[in-house]
Amino acid sequence: MLLTDLPPSSSRPSVAWYQSELSEVIERYSGRNNIPAGPGRDGTHATPITGLNLYRGSTISGTNCGIYKPTLALISQGAKRITLGDETLVYDQANYLVTSLDLPVLAQVMRASPDEPYLAFSFELDPRRIGVLMSEMKLSRPPSNSGRAMAVGTLTTELLDPVLRLARLLDSPQDIPVLAPMIERELIYRLLTGEMGMRLRNLAIAESQTHQIARAIDWLKTNYTRPLRIEELARTVHMSESSLHHHFKAVTAMSPLQYQKHLRLQEARRLMFAEMHDAASAGHRVGYESPSQFSREYSRLYGAPPLRDIAQLRKTALATPA
Repeated sequence: MLLTDLPPSSSRPSVAWYQSELSEVIERYSGRNNIPAGPGRDGTHATPITGLNLYRGSTISGTNCGIYKPTLALISQGAKRITLGDETLVYDQANYLVTSLDLPVLAQVMRASPDEPYLAFSFELDPRRIGVLMSEMKLSRPPSNSGRAMAVGTLTTELLDPVLRLARLLDSPQDIPVLAPMIERELIYRLLTGEMGMRLRNLAIAESQTHQIARAIDWLKTNYTRPLRIEELARTVHMSESSLHHHFKAVTAMSPLQYQKHLRLQEARRLMFAEMHDAASAGHRVGYESPSQFSREYSRLYGAPPLRDIAQLRKTALATPA
């Protein structure tokens, strides 16, 4: 950041100032292909910086499903609701979200309008880089019960400063190869030394219970269409069945069986929406033998039976501005 970019004050810039500057970058980048120049385009915008994505939305969204990877996410304008298992997290410009494992969630933009669109920044976290920096910092081993793998923290200017500098690199692509890794390192440092640090430390320690749960999640993602046998999964990750169930629930807010169910239903929804499968074939493809069980569990998760839900999704997609 250049000194000329700072507000005319002798004090450190405020969280609100950083958020305003970040919003300007997101709006400019999401609209960079518009001719003539105008407001940004709604949607997800990948960037030349590995792991960095920007988001814009001018309307309140329906409930969307997806897998959140280990990520730092923050909102510079608007608000969002995340449902993980039976828990709900809400965050806005005052907070940031850290996810330390792959988690199936339901998400909804709660505050957005054409005049004040939802604007967000997300950056994927690399456990290997976290581990390297932890070693250099000589951080102590975290406790095994470091909480959920998804949590909301209070934004600080110390965290927002590297976030803004990373986003501003998009204006000078020639600087990205050299400066982006340096800023990413600072960003990870701020996370490790902040209130979410313990969650990230567990992710990077190979023998931690969080790391074992990460291995269980990898297995479930690969084998989600198969009938789940807890004894087989526990043996694979070298845990007892009771320990696996207890720690999986503590970290993900759901049991292994519930996690598998979310994976199945998300993939079935994608098959019906994107690949035009009917409900029976989609349910069968993801491992359901009973169409009625598939419809019942789908309705419980998404609030409507498959046909009605997919029809509403298509209607929403057609009404959403490009």
